Amino acid sequence: MAEFRKIFKCRCFAPGLSRPLAALHRRNRNLDLGEQNGEGLRRNHWIFGLIVLLALVALVIWGRHRIHFDFGLFRAQLAQADWRKIGIGLASIYIAYAFRAVRWSLLLRHIKRVPPLSLLGTQVIGFTAVALLGRVADPVRPYLVSKKTGLPLSNQIAVYIVERLFDAGSMGLVFSIAMFWVPTAEIVKATAHSGLTAKLSAGHPGLALFFVRYGGLVLTLLGALFLFTVRMAGGVVAAFFERAFGLVSKKLGHAIADKVRSFQSGLDIMWSFSDFAAAAGLSISMWLLIAFSYFETCRAFTASPALVAVSPPKCVLLMIASGGASVLQLPVIGWFSQIGLVAVAIVGVLGAAPEPATACAATLLVVTFLGIVPVGLIWAQFDHVSLRKVAEESEHAGDEGLKAPGASPAAEFESK
Repeated sequence: MAEFRKIFKCRCFAPGLSRPLAALHRRNRNLDLGEQNGEGLRRNHWIFGLIVLLALVALVIWGRHRIHFDFGLFRAQLAQADWRKIGIGLASIYIAYAFRAVRWSLLLRHIKRVPPLSLLGTQVIGFTAVALLGRVADPVRPYLVSKKTGLPLSNQIAVYIVERLFDAGSMGLVFSIAMFWVPTAEIVKATAHSGLTAKLSAGHPGLALFFVRYGGLVLTLLGALFLFTVRMAGGVVAAFFERAFGLVSKKLGHAIADKVRSFQSGLDIMWSFSDFAAAAGLSISMWLLIAFSYFETCRAFTASPALVAVSPPKCVLLMIASGGASVLQLPVIGWFSQIGLVAVAIVGVLGAAPEPATACAATLLVVTFLGIVPVGLIWAQFDHVSLRKVAEESEHAGDEGLKAPGASPAAEFESK
């Protein structure tokens, strides 16, 4: 027995084997920690969802005898709606998904030439996962594109970051331009519920109006300037933030510097101004399509004078409200909270009654968010994709991809 222990010790802890065994041990420990963190996040996600559900139930019970809501009128608004306009709105959203696929392939063209419409399924299935599972399924799209194209996941995460930046910039630009045609009184009324705007209006009404009307445009321009600076001198910017925030916490400064370098890595996929212009043009066109979908869906409620007379700029206001309500999207529960928040915005911005406002908000949710679910489920069946499984796999793969050090996408392409 003693001889066996001696042989076992020599074999297992020989110099040539100790490093692989130690590396394997560390890898298994990291995987276990990743699984525990993922399970903890999902558990917290569901706990938060349960709290929100209980809050909604309490709100319904509280308002049951205090707020008059005619469910008969609500059903009549849906029955009298012009479903052709709703169909046009849904078609506009479907075309917007095709724009997303084309934009993704455009951002990949310096790494690998990918047929634009070949990525349409990844976008449809990815947004279906988000609609059914919540924002925790956001990494599904880059994960599916990585599987589809055979490219590293780190490349797709970089594309995802750049895509979201283009979305934010395009949405801010469309919003700012739309505000030029919205009267001052209506802007103040629509934003009166905002604590920041209310405080500014009390002390500095002119500054509050400037913030609401031009704030999105100013932020868009500042964001574009920041991205240009990061693209041209990302290392310098990262070092500056690392030193500045390192005075508070070295760990925080290091984390922010890593984020800046990650942004620079993502921006490396654009090599020229024509790349930027093409991606920006697709992004703005896509958001105009989404705004048109809101416009047609609102105008479909012919029994409500306030909704029929809606203007495109006011639809952009509703689009912003809806986007803000979907930032912390929870599975199923988030649908109802989004309907409530958008209905409140419709009442405040358009002056519609609660019943048509709620009917319109529910229809907007179906058209702009849930309308892709049937197509995505069918597409997933044809591609043999399990949404829950791919969501879990993409979460773990995304964590590993973000932790793994590597070169920028452009550098990887040049090395091939």
